[in-house]
Amino acid sequence: MSEEIIKNLGPLAPLAGTWKGDKGDDIAPDDDRMEIENNKFREQIIFEPMGPVNNHEQTLYGLRYALTAWRIGAADPFHEDRGYWLWDAKNKQAMRCTIVPRGVSIIAGGTVESDAKEFDLLADVGSETYGICSNKFLDEEFKTVRFEMKITIHNNDSFSYDQDTQIQIKGKPDLFHHTDKNTLKRVD
Repeated sequence: MSEEIIKNLGPLAPLAGTWKGDKGDDIAPDDDRMEIENNKFREQIIFEPMGPVNNHEQTLYGLRYALTAWRIGAADPFHEDRGYWLWDAKNKQAMRCTIVPRGVSIIAGGTVESDAKEFDLLADVGSETYGICSNKFLDEEFKTVRFEMKITIHNNDSFSYDQDTQIQIKGKPDLFHHTDKNTLKRVD
């Protein structure tokens, strides 16, 4: 791993590597949309350093990532997402660019100090900067309207996240808070 890239990752630098967590908690709507299901899960996240990426005057460094999650006891994953975590040092912007194979993409971001050990990333539907885009079915039936994520880096070998994906389910007056959280340990 290039020391030059790591040096330029700002608050994302401690995340470079491979992580596993087996105490994940996922609150989601059940199949009939009437009740809540609580899925306990294990996951692996691989963060590979990359950069620089130059957009004229803007220079980004980042982490290419792959996340896979399995319900406890299951052999097949129930969730995957891929994308990039990016750092814009000049503007103090951390970003997570995610695509989920359900037909949802999210660019969440926030202002973060380069040495932060805790930070928030946010996205809102309709935003032209940090926003959310869904396929037609999900937009009509399970419209994601807001995404919030808090990252806490405990030390070089542990971090946790707590995220809230706020969904407007068709026929329901209140937003559903689809939450996920886990604490992961470095394995490589």
